[in-house]
Amino acid sequence: MALTDEQVRSLEKQAEAIRETIIQMLVAAGSGHTAGPLGLADIFAAFYFHILKHDPKRPDLPERDWLILSNGHTVPVRYAAMAHAGYFPVEECLTLRKFGSRLQGHPERLRLPGLETTSGPLGEGLSQAAGIAYALRMDTSKDIGSPTSDVGLPMSHVGPRVYCIMGDGEQEEGEIWEAVMFAGKNKLSNITAVIDRNNIQIDGMTEDVMPLEPLADKYRAFNWHVLEVNGNDVAAFIAAVEEAKAIYEKPTVIIAHTIPGKGVPGIEFDYHWHGKPPSKEEGKQFLKEIRTMSGKVPNEYA
Repeated sequence: MALTDEQVRSLEKQAEAIRETIIQMLVAAGSGHTAGPLGLADIFAAFYFHILKHDPKRPDLPERDWLILSNGHTVPVRYAAMAHAGYFPVEECLTLRKFGSRLQGHPERLRLPGLETTSGPLGEGLSQAAGIAYALRMDTSKDIGSPTSDVGLPMSHVGPRVYCIMGDGEQEEGEIWEAVMFAGKNKLSNITAVIDRNNIQIDGMTEDVMPLEPLADKYRAFNWHVLEVNGNDVAAFIAAVEEAKAIYEKPTVIIAHTIPGKGVPGIEFDYHWHGKPPSKEEGKQFLKEIRTMSGKVPNEYA
């Protein structure tokens, strides 16, 4: 069912709040990644406030959906989304990267309930997601030897779903393609992978460092259903996720085209902000721009 205008605006407001929190936590930390988390804010708002079956008060809910973050350096957006969703106080976001904090620069599963995996080295997330999806298929089946449920659907399409968010730069990692082959071969339709196609990585533009195109055709060649959407359009992204749920004979990848640094015009598409945090003064300016663009405050806000 299509989202109402009110639902779309509510999700957009959540994304705006997430972006503000990202800036505040990066300024407080004095280190971290800016461009990717800002670009992913709409996708994480869609996941935590509409898509996922989850309960902040019961992070280990057995029937929950699983969200795997492969490109762990973008974790500020996940922390911000989780905080606004009620997993922990928003104020705790200001402890990012501090000694003893639960919110480290890359997610650590044992530190914070609600994180499904620990990630840092790029390229591992899809392998983790494929293993989880394969195990969930085994757990869901009443008869391990039976490939289908009582209603005729493959067991990989019954029960919790596994979502895996990846960066486009990490598509250069060989392990990604081992997982792509495994999921395609086993028809793991309970996996929906999301590629943050923002076209930047730490050394420059992806197509200059190591060209990825034709990326969609590569996934299709390994028996994946491929969708391409504007990742900064929450309604379009949610529609793509809904389509993925209807594909029962193969896994789905959503190539989500996003704007790195989204919300702060001066840093959008600038790869130098991949791993650079704003200073205190830059943070004030960035917050002003985010709030101005959202219509929350007048242009003269300081």
